[in-house]
Amino acid sequence: MINTLIVDDSALARDILRDFLEEDGGFNIIGEAADGEEGAEKILSMNPDLVTLDLEMPKMNGLQVIETVLKKVSVPIVVISSHDTAKIAYEATIKGALEFYSKEIFASNLNPQKRKEIYETLKRISGIKSHKNIPVNPPQIKLPDKRTIDAIVMASSTGGPKALANFFTLLGAGPLPPIILVQHNSPGFDESFAQWLGTFTPLKIKIAQENEKPQPGSVYIAQTGLHLQLRKNAAGLIMLYNDGSEESNQKPAADVLFRTAAESLGQSVISAVFTGMGSDGAAGTAAIRNAGGITIAQDEETSLIYGMPQAAVRTGCVDMVLPLDKIPGEIIRLVR
Repeated sequence: MINTLIVDDSALARDILRDFLEEDGGFNIIGEAADGEEGAEKILSMNPDLVTLDLEMPKMNGLQVIETVLKKVSVPIVVISSHDTAKIAYEATIKGALEFYSKEIFASNLNPQKRKEIYETLKRISGIKSHKNIPVNPPQIKLPDKRTIDAIVMASSTGGPKALANFFTLLGAGPLPPIILVQHNSPGFDESFAQWLGTFTPLKIKIAQENEKPQPGSVYIAQTGLHLQLRKNAAGLIMLYNDGSEESNQKPAADVLFRTAAESLGQSVISAVFTGMGSDGAAGTAAIRNAGGITIAQDEETSLIYGMPQAAVRTGCVDMVLPLDKIPGEIIRLVR
């Protein structure tokens, strides 16, 4: 059982989260706190395996709780936030929260697959320090010395916001082809995510629009709830959405973006798979490698959860497995 502490100033929100977690049978609610100060005290005294944390609370807000607690103990914290505090939720991941969800998700009728996904993520997060994966040795593939790169496609999920903030900080502002990104986000957080991520880079970051032509030096984020495709027509490279079924339990799915990028660009595309639960991006990585593109995966040591990168590596189609801080430099080298 996962001993869980719920910290939220709303009694209704605490009841909803308690019911949600207890329905799974794998979570033991050992306590609740109605403000940030009480929450910090109970985290330090009760030693929970998992903490769900609101952001806007009396006496001490969620960010202050995270800063106070993580100075003294290592505890997995998941932020449960409303849409109007989305930017703060992303900031919480920088300060040490491992994941966040919208409160609206738990107040709605979740489909069974989404419920299962959340339960699995919370369980993985609660035991993250002791989790180990089977080592995978990627094949050594010789890359061509020269090629034109027309686009970079990327995928991330759990742990992605913090990883991407670090990535874009290190990437800088040099001449770069368009970057198109699938980050598995809660509905309603897209614009806040784009604005927040834009504070870490001089590159222009925006939500990808239907029929938009991606421009060099810009970053395009896939809208939640639709699949983003990269296609070529008479006018050149464009981005299109479709409302198809989920792939790898995701929508948008990186597999769709990667696959269409492979079909449209062949060897002129680089893909990168970052930290995250599940296997989204693995099939797409194989498609890009088979079309002659270059494929990168984040390594296990620097991944919060080594699900998506490991799945990509297991395809045998990853050219380079790199620590997070080495990926920007390698991309710059390949582009230039």
